[in-house]
Amino acid sequence: MRVNDVLKGKQIQEIVTISPDATVAELVSLMARHNIGAVVVSADGTALDGIVSERDVVRRLNEESTVLDHTVSSIMTAEVRTCEGTENVTDLMQLMTDQRIRHVPVLTDGALTGVISIGDVVKSRIGELEFERDQLDKYVHTT
Repeated sequence: MRVNDVLKGKQIQEIVTISPDATVAELVSLMARHNIGAVVVSADGTALDGIVSERDVVRRLNEESTVLDHTVSSIMTAEVRTCEGTENVTDLMQLMTDQRIRHVPVLTDGALTGVISIGDVVKSRIGELEFERDQLDKYVHTT
């Protein structure tokens, strides 16, 4: 299975982005409104400037209580791990496990085309396993 297959299976395919100049308070509001754990940081809504997650916010809040007034760019991860839509999901799972990351932006020819979360990957994998189980069960009971 390819990353693009997982993207197609997502119920919500909207890419939520935030400007690097937005405040962390605006970020928190955006995450709550969309019920998401990470947001792509993009000055123009298509280019990838960084990514910021709930973990980034919580870690900074622990260090400095006024972080909600800071800009998103001050807490974002600028060196973002990405993948291509044509990559194998197994490779993506390995990347997420090795790097301990939960959200990976998907690029096609350098343009942002989606974001895959660990939940998306797990859901997809469960679907594959259920299909295989059903096929094996069907085979066993028709022979």
